[in-house]
Amino acid sequence: MKSLNIVVASDNHYIILLAALIKSIETNLSKGHTITVYIIEDNVSDENKVKLQKSINTNITSLIWKEMNSVIPEGMKLPLDRSSYPLNIYMRLFIPYFIPEEIERVLYLDVDMIVLKDIATLFENDLEKYVIAAVLDPRIITFDNSWGGVLNYNELGLAPDTRYFNTGLLIMNTKKWREQSVTEKIIECIDNNKKFANYPDQYGLNVVLANQWLELSPLWNHFSTLPANETPYLIHFVERKPIYKAYNYSEEFKKIFYSYLKQTEWKNFKAIGESQRYIKKIKNILNKFKPSWL
Repeated sequence: MKSLNIVVASDNHYIILLAALIKSIETNLSKGHTITVYIIEDNVSDENKVKLQKSINTNITSLIWKEMNSVIPEGMKLPLDRSSYPLNIYMRLFIPYFIPEEIERVLYLDVDMIVLKDIATLFENDLEKYVIAAVLDPRIITFDNSWGGVLNYNELGLAPDTRYFNTGLLIMNTKKWREQSVTEKIIECIDNNKKFANYPDQYGLNVVLANQWLELSPLWNHFSTLPANETPYLIHFVERKPIYKAYNYSEEFKKIFYSYLKQTEWKNFKAIGESQRYIKKIKNILNKFKPSWL
């Protein structure tokens, strides 16, 4: 049996998304493979950890919990931004430092995803010449996109038509990442360009790894907000998540999400109203400016 290594990051609010994601991976995984899921957790309750453990197929899946602060290497500090994104979005930057060194290929996934194809095929991509493999962001495409791109591309010495990837799915060459000190470069990049970093972690990754990534099929990161001409390999629930009453994108994608969720300990889950969603966003912002001694 070959074990595939996957890393995710989740807080207590989104653990429900992770349960559905893992179930979708298990269901579509080819025989002869198992998965080890490293979960960078941001205050996930013991109750929800138990529920997730009960939701997985232990013949296929192993869970390894990592407390968020413990994965940040000594001497490195998180960039400080004023967005409403949770701090755990930065945790993907530290994966090559807490994963055992002998593991040279890791798949990072955002938790707001559902996998519809065998993820073992992703690990077959040749990353010998690349730091990462990713999918082009269909909303932004190039650095010169006026609302979400890298607007100071000229000052950074980069071409306006440089292709821009989404960071929700990343296959990492961890050895090459460490050799090139990618994490340090990204943190410095975000700190030095805060006013241009609309999507902070994504901005830094795209600038530092410009033209150094392997482009995967768009079917491996299909946004739920866009129509699908063919069945995607992976649905990415960007913007409103299907756990909210206000989700108003593809009903078919929503049905797929709930078909996997119903196979977990959250099978009786009821959709969340808007007020709770806004409270979470406010908490995300406040946590970034909480004094370190609290």
